[in-house]
Amino acid sequence: MNPAYRTKIILLGTGTPNAEPDRSGPSVAIVVGETPYVFDFGPGVVRRAAAAGIPVCSLNKAFLTHLHSDHTAGYPDLILTPWIMGRVEPLEVYGPPGIKEMTEHILTAYEQDIHERLHGLEPCNTTGYHVRAHKIEPGFIYTDSNVRVEAFPVDHGSFKAFAFKFYTPDRTIVISGDTAPTERMIKESRHCDVLIHEVYSAKGFQTHSLNWQQYHKRVHTSSHELAAIASQANPGLVVLYHQLFWGVSADELVAEIKGMYHGKVVSGKDLDIY
Repeated sequence: MNPAYRTKIILLGTGTPNAEPDRSGPSVAIVVGETPYVFDFGPGVVRRAAAAGIPVCSLNKAFLTHLHSDHTAGYPDLILTPWIMGRVEPLEVYGPPGIKEMTEHILTAYEQDIHERLHGLEPCNTTGYHVRAHKIEPGFIYTDSNVRVEAFPVDHGSFKAFAFKFYTPDRTIVISGDTAPTERMIKESRHCDVLIHEVYSAKGFQTHSLNWQQYHKRVHTSSHELAAIASQANPGLVVLYHQLFWGVSADELVAEIKGMYHGKVVSGKDLDIY
């Protein structure tokens, strides 16, 4: 395999809406050769990318699973910080309905900042803060010389939400986003190299109130449900992210899955590389 096309998965954020100091908001970078592709942009995305050694100016392609705040609170950072540090190309973003409106509102909210950086003493360029926001539908949504990206629908309540299947010269990777179990996830993940999937602890679930149990069961995936998905899909590796531990350890969460599924499973941490 030509090193220019080798694929790395870097977990930029493995957290949830909970403010866990060691876990930034959900975000995954897939780096093919030297080109990063960012999936979701939770809080801390740009600083985590810098910590991972990704040149911040190269962050110009991003894909969004859905509009929840824990997946999008880093969006202004992704628009503005790489530009301030020298990004010249506009940011290309592919996301669900509402992504264009969100983009317009963010740029309006920061218009004074942008004006000052363009017309004040700072030598910022005039192009790198622009955003090309693309509303996606199921199917192939992006192709370049390195990759193909396919979006497919998942079940996350009233949101129109997507998972992504990412094809590179050497790997096929599925990123679930937030979702309840679906047959489509099994189909799309079958024999993929890596399945990056959200999860909550089945044991910890029992400690929550009925209202929260009803919510999480409707829109998220338990450790036991993920074990069933993986058993049918048989991916090469399951990487857990957006993990709701609810009092159990990372090892205990993995054990909940491996009690029912005998493939390779790891609990992802921020800045892990696969």
